[in-house]
Amino acid sequence: MTLYPKMILDALATVMYAGTKKNIVESGMVADTPVVTPLNPPQEGKNWKVKVVLEFPRDTDPFLKSTVKAAEAAIHYNVSKDVEVEIVTEFKNKARPADEQLLPDVKHIVAVSSGKGGVGKSTVAVNLAVALARLGYRVGLLDADIFGPSIPKMMGAESEKIYSVNKDGRDLILPLEKYGVKMLSIGFFVAPQTAMLWRGGMACNALKQLIADADWGELDYFILDTPPGTSDIHLSILQMLHLSGAIIVSTPQQVALADARKGIDMYMNEKVKVPILGLVENMAWFTPAELPQNRYYIFGREGCKHLAEEMGVPLLAQLPLVQSVCEAGDGGAPVVTNIDSMSGQAFLSLAQAVVTVVNRNEKKSE
Repeated sequence: MTLYPKMILDALATVMYAGTKKNIVESGMVADTPVVTPLNPPQEGKNWKVKVVLEFPRDTDPFLKSTVKAAEAAIHYNVSKDVEVEIVTEFKNKARPADEQLLPDVKHIVAVSSGKGGVGKSTVAVNLAVALARLGYRVGLLDADIFGPSIPKMMGAESEKIYSVNKDGRDLILPLEKYGVKMLSIGFFVAPQTAMLWRGGMACNALKQLIADADWGELDYFILDTPPGTSDIHLSILQMLHLSGAIIVSTPQQVALADARKGIDMYMNEKVKVPILGLVENMAWFTPAELPQNRYYIFGREGCKHLAEEMGVPLLAQLPLVQSVCEAGDGGAPVVTNIDSMSGQAFLSLAQAVVTVVNRNEKKSE
C-alpha cells in the first residue's frame, strides 16, 4: 500500500476542533502538508511514517491534547493501523524559525522561470542542473512547480521512493540523487495521475517543507524549476530564499516574449531586485536529424536576442528544437548526459555561461 499526503488530509478532515466547531483542516490548523515517508527498514511491523504539523491559537489551548489524540486516531482508523504517526504542535503566539536561515550551506540559488507554460522551462532546468554536475559542481534541483511537477519523469525517477533521515534531532527528507544531482519534487509524494487540488497557501507550505525540511547538505548551485507565470509560489520563493539570480526561458514567438517581459519585470521590480542572469531562447530553430545543417525558424527568428538587447540582459543560449531533446526527457535521461550530441554540447555551454555570469555578479557585489 502506498500512502499520499491527500489520504492523510482526508483523514484529518474528520477531526473536529472544539474551538471553532469545524474540522482541523477547515480551521486552517494543518500548518504544513503532511510528510509521508517509507520506513527503511520497517519498524515493529510499520512500513510508513506520517508527520503532521498542527498549529493551535495558543500554547495554553484547552483542546490541544484531545485534538492531537483524535488526529492520530483518525489517521490509524481511516488510513492504516500500521503507520507511525508523529504530530508536531506549533502555536500562533510563538513565531516559527526565521526563514533567513534556510539553506545556509548553499552558495548560489538560481530560479529558472518562464512567463508562460510550454516553452521548455523544465527541460532547461533539468539539463542545466545535470550539466553543472558534469562540470564538477555540487548541485541540487527542486521542482517548485507544485501543480505540474515534471522532474520525476524527466529524471527517470517516477518509481523511486523518498526516505527520511534523522539529523541533529530532526527528521529530514532525504533528496533523491541521480546523474550527480540531488533532487526533490512534490511529484514523489503524489500519484502521477492525481490532480493537486490545493489552495495557494497549502502549495506554498508544501514548497517550504521541500526546502526547509530536507537534508540538502552543501551545494554549489541550487536550481529551482519554478511554475510558469507569476504566482503565490514565486512570492513565497522570494520571501524564503536569497536568490543569486533568475534565468528566463522563452521561445522566439511574440506571444511568449510578451509573457517573458512580465517575468523579467517581476524579478527586476524595485521591491524584489533579483538579478536577471540572462535569457534562454528555446526552440530557436528546428533542425531535422537527417539534415543537421538546416535551420527552420518555426516560432520566429531571434526574438529572445532582441528582447535581451532591449532589456539590457545577457542572452545565455539559443537552443534548437531537436527531436532527441524531447525523447530524452520522456525517457528519463536528460539529453546533456550524451555530451557528444549537439544538444548536449549546447546545454554544457549554457551551464558554463551561467557560472560565468554568477561569478561576475558575485565579484561586483564584493
